[in-house]
Amino acid sequence: MMNYKMTALTAACMFAFSGFAFAQQAAPSPLAPPGAQPAPTPAPAWQQGRSEEHVKSTLHPFAPHMAGRPAKELPIDKLKVPAGFKVEVWVDGLPEARSLALGDKGTVFVSNRNLTNVYAVIDKGGSREIKTILKGMKSPNGIVFDKGTLYVAERHRITAYAGIEDKLDNPGEGRVVIDTLDPTNQPGHFWKFLAMGPDGKLYFNIGSPQNITMPTYNEASILRVDPKSGAMENYAQGVRNTVGMAFHPTTKALWFTDHARDWLGNDLPHDELNVAVKKGEHFGFPYCHQGDFLDPVYGKNRTCAEFKPPVLKLGAHIAPLGLRFYTGSMFPASYKNSMLIAQHGSWNRDPKQGYNVVRVSVDAKGVAKSEPFLEGFLQDEKGDPPMWGRPVDVLQLKDGSVLVSDDYNGIIYRVSYGKK
Repeated sequence: MMNYKMTALTAACMFAFSGFAFAQQAAPSPLAPPGAQPAPTPAPAWQQGRSEEHVKSTLHPFAPHMAGRPAKELPIDKLKVPAGFKVEVWVDGLPEARSLALGDKGTVFVSNRNLTNVYAVIDKGGSREIKTILKGMKSPNGIVFDKGTLYVAERHRITAYAGIEDKLDNPGEGRVVIDTLDPTNQPGHFWKFLAMGPDGKLYFNIGSPQNITMPTYNEASILRVDPKSGAMENYAQGVRNTVGMAFHPTTKALWFTDHARDWLGNDLPHDELNVAVKKGEHFGFPYCHQGDFLDPVYGKNRTCAEFKPPVLKLGAHIAPLGLRFYTGSMFPASYKNSMLIAQHGSWNRDPKQGYNVVRVSVDAKGVAKSEPFLEGFLQDEKGDPPMWGRPVDVLQLKDGSVLVSDDYNGIIYRVSYGKK
């Protein structure tokens, strides 16, 4: 039986990372009268918005194993894919592997959220070499490769590394595309995802600083920036926290996942799959969730008809992350231009759900349907933790196979297809 007890390193990182921080006692103000008790600091962002009935709840986020875990120690044989497909470990030893990007020469770039590195994985035909190419960064979760340049989104800036594949051992100082994206050291959803748009602009998210709050103009939104001039503009608003977006291969519309708020029960609200077809659309947060459910606080005197509804309700608290369109030729023809979405899995729910990759297809009438693609990470829906792995991002390789990152273990899996 596997040992799921928290390691000392994981525990230390859990306390250090702001998303998992616990309330502490603040020092009394120098203007306070003698004997005054210090005021407690606010609850961490993930606890904000709890009702009285949830104050004693034992539900909590799950910290990853920061040092990673060897694949040989994990029940890889529990993973399931559709008939004709095969799943295997592509590489392990990548602590907290998050977002994925593919270079022109086949280099796979891998990011961190809680840690500070960006990695490059070089496939040597049967073996893979891992290089740590960038260090000491501030939550470099967002990465995208375009025309020889790797763009990295930290919590406060986006930086460009031109010609990166020719200098993996010494990338040098990157060119700052835009800075001051986090002037207040945002406590909540500060990590970013990057996508290159068909217009040549970088699209990224700034999430809500709390579970549920009234965001400022740039918060709870998708923005875009010209990588040459650094000029930024809002593209979509009312987006609580998207950490996965991609442009449709033919329509060029922006599709994205979005995390709904917590602490409204096990089954409400649903996380969302959305599509933005033009600048200026509003997707509801914090007023309306899942397209038809008004927030008990911010939804008063509002109507969901004001906002654009999701294309698909993905499930409550399943935490959809990476989204990619499949454009390869290895998989069956029915997979062409359908979406693969990594679902990180629930913590604000009992029993737990998610912890998988789903395939979403949309018909000619715009009706979307979801079906399982990669399952088996959820081990015990009542457990703490309930899973042994957590999918984060999806990346299509040049041969048409697909990689899936798992930040909980620091592993990347490869899914391939071949008729038997």
